[in-house]
Amino acid sequence: MNDTQNDMLNMSVRNFVSATAAKTPTPGGGSVAGLVGGLATALGAMALNFTRGKKKFADHAQLHEKLAARLARAEAMFLDMIADDMEAYGMYREAAALADGPEKQAASALALAAAIDVPRQMSKLALAVLGDLRELACCCNKYLVSDLIAGAVLASATAALCDLNVQVNTPSLDDKQAAVDIRQASLADRQAAANIAADIEEQTKGLLG
Repeated sequence: MNDTQNDMLNMSVRNFVSATAAKTPTPGGGSVAGLVGGLATALGAMALNFTRGKKKFADHAQLHEKLAARLARAEAMFLDMIADDMEAYGMYREAAALADGPEKQAASALALAAAIDVPRQMSKLALAVLGDLRELACCCNKYLVSDLIAGAVLASATAALCDLNVQVNTPSLDDKQAAVDIRQASLADRQAAANIAADIEEQTKGLLG
């Protein structure tokens, strides 16, 4: 992680929003997806932290401990992926500055691969978090259910943002069949994420209001 990426992660909320609005390429949609994923995970962790350790949920203590570790790891990974997205764009800019030739072609191909791989990995992580939140839905403090659902909605939005980034980059791939396959897999993940988020809301709707 370079100094610019580190500075971005240490920004205040106000400054991150301003930086996103600025006429600069980063942070953009990919970085915002990482932040949204991190917030989704954090909301799930908050719901869990207000649940575990209570006598009412003693039978779920082992599950809660497992989920706590997984969500903490996912939260850190999402933050790392903000930097990964910025790094991928940096690779693209460096490749674009090279003189035409084999070196530029190789650098451009690598940058494109990174621009596709980062959102694909981020989408998979969002799906994993959604799976964890679905496990928590059956044994969550009822006063935190709205936060749990909010986390699921944000995780689904993360997968949707990632899909958009994949859709915009895959047409540049030389291997057109690979591009089709990647787009289809990305869309499938987006739809799966939306389905899990809807399932979590359906599971817990009796606890709201």
